[in-house]
Amino acid sequence: MGNLFELDDIELENKTVLITGAAGFIGGNLAPALLRRYSSIRVVGIDSLNDYYDVSLKEFRLGQIEAAARLHEDEAGSESRWTFIRGSIADRALVTEIFETYRPSVVVNLAAQAGVRYSIENPDAYIETNIVGFYNLLEACRHSYDGGAKGVEHLLYASSSSIYGANSKVPYSTADKVDNPVSLYAATKRSDELMAHAYAKLYNIPSTGLRFFTVYGPAGRPDMAYFGFTNKLLRGETIEIFNYGNCRRDFTYIDDIVEGIRLVMQRPPRRRDGEDGLPLAPYALYNMGNSRPENLLDFVGILQEELIRAKVLPGDYDFEAHRKLVPMQPGDVAVTYADVSDLERDFGFKPSTPLREGIRRFARWYYDFYFAKEGE
Repeated sequence: MGNLFELDDIELENKTVLITGAAGFIGGNLAPALLRRYSSIRVVGIDSLNDYYDVSLKEFRLGQIEAAARLHEDEAGSESRWTFIRGSIADRALVTEIFETYRPSVVVNLAAQAGVRYSIENPDAYIETNIVGFYNLLEACRHSYDGGAKGVEHLLYASSSSIYGANSKVPYSTADKVDNPVSLYAATKRSDELMAHAYAKLYNIPSTGLRFFTVYGPAGRPDMAYFGFTNKLLRGETIEIFNYGNCRRDFTYIDDIVEGIRLVMQRPPRRRDGEDGLPLAPYALYNMGNSRPENLLDFVGILQEELIRAKVLPGDYDFEAHRKLVPMQPGDVAVTYADVSDLERDFGFKPSTPLREGIRRFARWYYDFYFAKEGE
């Protein structure tokens, strides 16, 4: 792909960053990380706080952001460095108002209806947020340049490893053909990539898509396997391990994801003209995964050990009686495995948190969040 970047990175100090899905798992970790690191950054967050999963988790993340925003208060003066807006990016008028009021320099779109399984049950939610909502953001970015304004310097957006579908070639590379999605969720994410490329080409919007691979960690999404398994085991229910345990996942710890996003935020693809005098699309795509897929049965073994270590489950818990090997389900894939060589080459970055360490941190958080509250 070669070096696509300007010589000068974007300096995030004194910039306004808009994060959509700010109360979500990734947004709720990215926002406080930026506020802690940069004393004069301004972060504007939008989230609908829908009830797809436990809203108390979203409120917990917002509390973490607010605590981070109170750092550097003396340096920032009286102006708050954090603004939260409750609403949906599918609301065109609201998105337009946010751009006109705050004029963000960097936009990080993490708002999405997530989950492969839920896309089968409620497809409308995916079209509304992932397609219509993202279109609204692209239009707002386009019009941020009206009147000769500097406008948005970089648009980042979340894609997903799900777009690789049933590809048999591993590891997955951004150069692979991805025209055969096996779920509506994957189809909407691929659509986002195509729309972003079109807008980058037509309106010279520097845009980068990030294909995330199974992000996990404390205060994550309850519909993810590690969190859902924990909840079911506590209730004495049986966990189902798909494809008879022959699944492999490229688990990526949340802190690694956040650091990767922070680095990519600062380097927009280069604006440049082609031989015809028209802009070439300032557009890039990266996988963001651990590049080390783990067998699902090994993962479950680590999870049970760390849940016992954290005292979430008793030491004599009978795991064998509470797990069942089942066939693959519609829309899922057997393996996710990221080729992150582009990310490492262009940013000198590669996720590094071992699976056991990440699961251990999750188990400790789970105990503190659920058990400690019960004891209050």
